[in-house]
Amino acid sequence: MEKIIYLVWRDAQTDSETFAQRLRGEVANQLLALGACGLQVNVVDRQVEAAAGLRQANSQPLMDGSVALWVDSAIAQFRQPFEAVLASAVARLAGYLVSESVPIRNTRFPAVPGERTHGFAQLALLTRPAGQDPATWLDIWHNQHTQVAIDTQDNFLYVQNLVLRPLNADAPKFDAIVEECFPPAAMTDPQAFFDAVGDEAKFQRNLATMMESCQRFIDFDKIDVLPTSQYLLKAATAS
Repeated sequence: MEKIIYLVWRDAQTDSETFAQRLRGEVANQLLALGACGLQVNVVDRQVEAAAGLRQANSQPLMDGSVALWVDSAIAQFRQPFEAVLASAVARLAGYLVSESVPIRNTRFPAVPGERTHGFAQLALLTRPAGQDPATWLDIWHNQHTQVAIDTQDNFLYVQNLVLRPLNADAPKFDAIVEECFPPAAMTDPQAFFDAVGDEAKFQRNLATMMESCQRFIDFDKIDVLPTSQYLLKAATAS
């Protein structure tokens, strides 16, 4: 089984709420009917309007969400039917074959298939700094930064998707796609985001530690960050 993440953009004439409902409704139903082994939609909707201040947009325009598909094979001929369904519903898509690692599984607020996951899900699209070799970059991210992210934030889901290759010729260059879920308060309260509610000293320590770690392996001139609502439509299982 392989995991594909499609970044998706809506047409300017389609409002965000209509787009979100279409992705998690008719589009999701079609993808499941085609035999997707797993399906998750992350999309900007009214539930995450309060988190707009967390957006970072180096890609123009910023994507409107993502669709994660688990399939038996990502080979072109086998993924094409899924891609055709998505292409018919979005203005633009960019697919990536990824290797998924889950340092924090969501056991605090388990996702219920078909329902919105508690809080919000932050997508971060990462690019390796120029001049840093892939092995060094991966070692810093996985073996050094992972525990920092766990220790300094109130994230209850943490998924690291290493991009193995883009699946579309015009897909933007990204090396990783990170998914993290946070409680609702973290949309607007930095102390809640950094697991330091009511403790300014702890907040400043956690913020500084996190930023120092991120600067070692993230090109901040290219990062995109998008707060979304997460909808798990089908937990990944082998067909």
